[in-house]
Amino acid sequence: MARLSQPRACFVRLAVALCLAAACAAQQPTPSAPQDQPEISTHEEKATFTSHVNLVMVPVVVRDKQGHAVAGLTKESFRLFDKGKPQEISRFTVEKPGSRPAPAPPVAEQRKGLSEAAAAPVPAAAMPQRFIGYLFDDVHVTAEDLIRVRAAAERHIESELKATDRAAIFTTSGQGTLDFTDDRDQLREALARLVPRPIARATFQECPDISYYQADQIVNHNDPDATAAAATEIVICRHLDPQDYPQDANTAQASARIEARRVLIAGEQETQVSLAVLKDAVRRMSAMPGERILVLVSPGFLTLSEHQPDEYDAIDRALRANVLVNVLNARGLYTTNIDASHQVLDSRTERTKQALLRQSEALQETLLAEIAADTGGTYFHNNNDLDEGFRHISTTPEVYYLLGFQPQNLKLDGGFHELKIMVEPKAGYGIEARRGYYAPTRLEDAAATARREIEDAVYSREEMSDLPVAMHTQFFKGAGDLATVTVLAHVNLAGAKFRKAEGRNLDNITVVAALFDRNGNLATGLVKHVDLSLHDEFLQKLLAHGLTVRMGLEGKPGSYTVRLVVRDSEGQLMSAVNGTVDIP
Repeated sequence: MARLSQPRACFVRLAVALCLAAACAAQQPTPSAPQDQPEISTHEEKATFTSHVNLVMVPVVVRDKQGHAVAGLTKESFRLFDKGKPQEISRFTVEKPGSRPAPAPPVAEQRKGLSEAAAAPVPAAAMPQRFIGYLFDDVHVTAEDLIRVRAAAERHIESELKATDRAAIFTTSGQGTLDFTDDRDQLREALARLVPRPIARATFQECPDISYYQADQIVNHNDPDATAAAATEIVICRHLDPQDYPQDANTAQASARIEARRVLIAGEQETQVSLAVLKDAVRRMSAMPGERILVLVSPGFLTLSEHQPDEYDAIDRALRANVLVNVLNARGLYTTNIDASHQVLDSRTERTKQALLRQSEALQETLLAEIAADTGGTYFHNNNDLDEGFRHISTTPEVYYLLGFQPQNLKLDGGFHELKIMVEPKAGYGIEARRGYYAPTRLEDAAATARREIEDAVYSREEMSDLPVAMHTQFFKGAGDLATVTVLAHVNLAGAKFRKAEGRNLDNITVVAALFDRNGNLATGLVKHVDLSLHDEFLQKLLAHGLTVRMGLEGKPGSYTVRLVVRDSEGQLMSAVNGTVDIP
């Protein structure tokens, strides 16, 4: 499996801490307290995240007859069906990637105990706004196709990436990766290192030339034509005597099955590795703040029925993290062709091989199309203009819609559910939407829901104001390179909900502050839980004056985006604001 770099490891360590802290807060509600217990108490931990979701999210792109994305639709415009049964759309958002504003400079405010040096605002253009991860399938691509793809990628990165873009190079082999950066030289060097790296298959054409799909048909489906074709090739490869055909035929049949099992094992291994790396790349993308696009460059690969849950798990991860997966078919415009230069096949065997190859290519094409459509991305294929391809897949639709629903009477059996989306009125619209999902085997609990919502908000750039929040940032430098960035969050609790218990008003306010470096990597984060157990008189004062939370984050010299997220446990209200700070 690919290793995605040291920053990823740091993120995982941070994630574990927030999960523990959030779980503690969610699972241990604020107890009712005697009269002498403090009315406000706090505790803080390093920040982290991990989660699953019961809400099924369905991205939908609606296009007119000219292929343009249709804007202006509402929740009432859509009808959603799960296994043919209508579902209530409980969440509806209109996504316009690229239209979100850059983070605003922080408002500096002098307070007692802080340094006179306030954080200087950073020009918005200097901070990353879009993150593009290029995942090259070097396990399945041919050398000829990779040369063309690599050259087009180099031209694209040189001419198309903007100053506010950050790019990363991932590979399905896990070799030659590069984490997010705006350094064009490093990106060019990473592309130059790309070569085909099959994991379990030979790098030369074997005899007999049994494909993964043909092996599946022989071993798992007992296909007589596929078996006969492989046996014929073995007769030719081993120069068996046609005059002794009955004996040689039996030998060839047995050898074909043995060879097919070997090819099947190798193909399964490469598919499993490729899907695991896809999930890991999505996970890495989810740690980036702002617009996230994962570009999968692949000729496609075969997924058998046992691999489909892994495929849909990768899609679910992308949907939860709001990562669009755009796909470029590395083969471009191609025709089915059997290279039999080293052997002469009879017409029947040739027809069988051609049919098997067409069936395999169709399944691989379906996989790539599903990954793109099910995540709200686009699929560029059957076209040799790879320069246009990279331009096309490095952008997002002008507008798309994200529908969420809670499946009715959902059985926790892991079964597949086919989805259908309808738009009223149709007016000749084309619909690109998720085709289905796998049911979970268990439901998400309240603690996991809280962690997920906080994680999603921290790594988003969207500002929310369910609980009005004002953020002020300052820093002071001590000895050495480290500086302390102080984040002051003033929370208006007028709209918060409190639970009454034994004369007290109870709630828990979770505040997360995080610093992201100029390449969008999480530098540090802190989560603070404020447990409120208030008498009525104190509650009225707090509602009138608000709650101020102070957090200190350590950072080295550099430019940072500051992300502040606030959530209350009783009303499950969320607020999020952005800022910037520059430490000289």
